[in-house]
Amino acid sequence: MEIPVYDKNGSQVGTVSVDEQALGGEVNPALIKQAYVRYHANLRQGSARTRNRARTAGSTRKLYRQKGTGRARPGPIRTPVRKGGGHTFAKTRGREAYHKDMPVKMRRKANRNALLAKLIDGEVKIIDSLEFDAPKTRNFRDLLEALNIDRTCLVALNQDNDNARLSARNLDGVTVSNSAQLTCWDMLNHRYMVISKADLEAWIAGSSSKTDKSAKAGLKHRSHSEGEAA
Repeated sequence: MEIPVYDKNGSQVGTVSVDEQALGGEVNPALIKQAYVRYHANLRQGSARTRNRARTAGSTRKLYRQKGTGRARPGPIRTPVRKGGGHTFAKTRGREAYHKDMPVKMRRKANRNALLAKLIDGEVKIIDSLEFDAPKTRNFRDLLEALNIDRTCLVALNQDNDNARLSARNLDGVTVSNSAQLTCWDMLNHRYMVISKADLEAWIAGSSSKTDKSAKAGLKHRSHSEGEAA
């Protein structure tokens, strides 16, 4: 697959070859949806709370006598059937109750497959260089206008590219992300994605392209090293 490469003026200056097989070969909607739902669920704080009858303030005294009034048999004021009482099915679940997980290889395949879907739809704008001399929002806005980007946009930048990050962060509808940590959640939540040629090639050739046993082994080794450093 040949993808056009643009300069900062919006003019095509070349192409970059992307191997479709490295990105999954064809779009797998079921896999992408499963990964998207996982990312969405894991963002939930799980902080919604309502009070059941045990946690509601009020006396446990019987409101009035059982017989002789002609009225229904009363319970305490905290019963769910009364106004101001507790909730019958109170919300008490925490963040862990919504947590979902996927194997590492499936996650990475979903991320690469999401990139393939956006490349097929022509929603990825590859720039030859995203380096700026100074942080200036106007310069980045002119770049997006030259690329005819009129919807939400994800800008994937190298973590050392401070000038471009500072230039893009104040624009409406623009989200700045680390190019080494692209996920299907970030890509599918935006209509367009802007990334430099070098960053795209580094992401495809990096850990995100590994789906064999070495991918999981590398992840465990990195986690162990981070634990020792902490």
